[in-house]
Amino acid sequence: MEPGNDTRISEFLLLGLSEDPEVQPLMFGFFLSMYLITVFGNLLIILAVSSDSHLHTPMYFFLANLSFVDICFTSTTVPKMLWNIQTQSKVITYEGCLSQMYFFSVFGCLDNLLLTVMAYDRFVAICHPLHYTVIMNPQLCGLLLLVSWIISVLNSSLQSSMLLQLSFCTEVEIPHFFCELNQIIQLACSDPFFNDMLMYFVIVLLVGGPLAGILYSYSKIVSSILRISSAQGKYKAFSTCASHLSVVSLFYCTIPGVYLSSAATQSSHASAVASVMYTVVTPMLNPFIYSLRNRDIKRALKRIIGDPVM
Repeated sequence: MEPGNDTRISEFLLLGLSEDPEVQPLMFGFFLSMYLITVFGNLLIILAVSSDSHLHTPMYFFLANLSFVDICFTSTTVPKMLWNIQTQSKVITYEGCLSQMYFFSVFGCLDNLLLTVMAYDRFVAICHPLHYTVIMNPQLCGLLLLVSWIISVLNSSLQSSMLLQLSFCTEVEIPHFFCELNQIIQLACSDPFFNDMLMYFVIVLLVGGPLAGILYSYSKIVSSILRISSAQGKYKAFSTCASHLSVVSLFYCTIPGVYLSSAATQSSHASAVASVMYTVVTPMLNPFIYSLRNRDIKRALKRIIGDPVM
């Protein structure tokens, strides 16, 4: 794109998932319901973990933090989309767009890193059970969480500072329901080469790296489970990581696909629809996956709502 007017723009237009007026009320109800389920479900997980002393373990410590991050992750995009639908406005300010992109990147990266840390936790629990409490001590858990936050903030700060170097012309329509980094870069009048290189380098490093770590952890986990002689022992060992494996599969089957497909095709609308999976659906399903397959969480939730625990 040839450089044009370098005057700083004041706002962008979020085109959303559909411009059909008849679809807007349905979309509002649909996304409001999913958002409320996400917030309520993840808050229940946090409350269950914090209120039950039996759940004060590394696995549930990271799960509670994952639930908090999921609430924040969804809250960076869905409330603004609901507001735009309700007010029939597509406007988001330049500062608001950059802020949304910044926090979306922070919590998206943090979600990814926490899933990797949780895979390491399961690896230690199954492959080194006798040393689990020594290795996964409170200091290491706190350090892993702190490092995850630092990496996420540094990554988002770097992406945002690079984005501030770009100039935008009159094309301010974003074919998405939130300010997604790749879509904003494509609107730039100035050369976005370094921004593109940084974005794909980060994807390889902060998505490919953690994914490799998760795959390595589960390869060791599977190897350890296969060495267990009894079928009951194998089932018990696998059941401790089944929920996490389900969430990881859901997460990693959506995010890389969205970015790789947007690079291979020009269908921005398809990318926006696919983004709903990891921005809304995955955070909503996480509490169900962990609570339905976990007796400890179900027992803690029953105590909260006052049901007798058998």
